[in-house]
Amino acid sequence: MSLAPKDLLDFQATEHAALFDGCQYAWEPLGRLGDYLKSNLKPVIQGKVSPAAVIEGPVFIGEGTVVEPHVYIKGPAWIGKECEIRQGAYLRGNVIAGDGCVLGNSCEFKNCLLFNEAEVPHFAYVGDSILGHHAHLGSGVTLSNLKILEGNVEVLSDGKRINTGLRKFGAIIGDRAQVGCHCVLNPGAVIGRGAVLYAGVSWRGVCAAGKVVKLRQEQVVAEGR
Repeated sequence: MSLAPKDLLDFQATEHAALFDGCQYAWEPLGRLGDYLKSNLKPVIQGKVSPAAVIEGPVFIGEGTVVEPHVYIKGPAWIGKECEIRQGAYLRGNVIAGDGCVLGNSCEFKNCLLFNEAEVPHFAYVGDSILGHHAHLGSGVTLSNLKILEGNVEVLSDGKRINTGLRKFGAIIGDRAQVGCHCVLNPGAVIGRGAVLYAGVSWRGVCAAGKVVKLRQEQVVAEGR
């Protein structure tokens, strides 16, 4: 499976396609987010922000976006139009969310890029990751971004290990891919366009476009004592 940005992500669904200029692999922009925001972010609040929300540092919030009570946004952060930033969301630097995104209650975001209409509605962790157009994470999903062992994150693809050059790298979630509730994606996961991971899957490596990953388990129903 190709790991090139154009084969995973629709650049018509983001204002930040310049981040991918010259990139061989889809994860390379993660190392550029800080510099990109420093050069291009112009802080302004155009949406509706609750008085009970906290915003620190340089932050852009687009028209029609609603920031609910008890949200904490630590810039730099760039949030597009018509987004929902739900109660208790925590954005802790170098976060870009496109138009129509949902950043849900009790979700944490750090050094990540969400293409337009990506949804992370409930209790998830998104660190050092990229979510494509209409990508969706179910409740309780964790995009694990740091290896237990020392060294850079590697992507396992076609039997080969690709050194990403990144100490921290969570996942690339392709356009329209869906990750079910309580899935854990191990560092360096790549989920292709339109792929589906059923609830509870622990995934490592590359899932090709359009594939469905099912978790099979044995359940025993016994008579009560």
